[in-house]
Amino acid sequence: MEQKDKYIRFDWAIKRLLRNKANFGVLEGFLTVLLGEKIQIMEILESEGNQQREDDKFNRVDIKARNSKDEIILVEVQNTRELYYLERILYGVAKAITEHIDLGEIYANVKKVYSISILYFDIGQGNDYLYHGQNTFLGVHTGDCLKVTTKEEGAIIRKLPAEIFPEYFLIRVNEFNKVAVTPLEEWIEYLKTGTIRPDTTTPGLEEARQKLIYYNMNKADKLAYDRHLDALMIQNDVLSTAKLEGLEEGREEGREEGREEGRVEGREEGIMVGRQEEKIATARNLKSLNIPIAVIVQATGLSIDEIDRL
Repeated sequence: MEQKDKYIRFDWAIKRLLRNKANFGVLEGFLTVLLGEKIQIMEILESEGNQQREDDKFNRVDIKARNSKDEIILVEVQNTRELYYLERILYGVAKAITEHIDLGEIYANVKKVYSISILYFDIGQGNDYLYHGQNTFLGVHTGDCLKVTTKEEGAIIRKLPAEIFPEYFLIRVNEFNKVAVTPLEEWIEYLKTGTIRPDTTTPGLEEARQKLIYYNMNKADKLAYDRHLDALMIQNDVLSTAKLEGLEEGREEGREEGREEGRVEGREEGIMVGRQEEKIATARNLKSLNIPIAVIVQATGLSIDEIDRL
């Protein structure tokens, strides 16, 4: 690959580059392709992910924007598995809604929120790389979709709940295994591999080819970016290795316990003990490598107190 063809990962771009108004075109193009309508970003709003700190978490980065229709768009990149992920994105959406309506305002001022998650971990079973969810009210017996009528400015307006309730997009990057043909597929290809076609006309990717070039960064940013990639590789390798080692140790513990008891109850108890030992072994391995406690909690499900006692 030639130097000019090496592009910056999207999560790093979100953290460092796409918050700059001059680079809004990249994010606007991505959202336009994903949502199927022209998106114009008016401003980047304050969020936890906007805060630049020395101890910035590389595991998750996010951006919160307001579009030309005064709607809120949350874009998040999650690099490793997190327990209760769906609950967390629900909380994030609810928080965004309440943050953007003042006490005493009428409900008509509630903002619609789009939640877009770019996931680099296996969230569960499913054959697609893109999932979309939104609220609808369907007749239990008739199957029809409810339309709500309201009176605005003297006219009767019919609205679908989906026009008001949040929309959720889950992009399972690692599940994309096809030749990119459509603009959306080109974007997923870039998210997964970091490659962009030299002749692309896909919204956002044209801008990315000009503004997300690795070799255009200054020396300090290159160094920080390389450390970011190294940290991701180390974390993924450590988590995978620790999981395998913990799983094997836990299985052996379970088999030993089962053999000692020699009964069905003993085997069941052995399996339960084995599973706990698996978590403990995984946590012990991660702790020995100075992985942050928060990451160990996410990877094992153990409490902070249990990890501190190891």
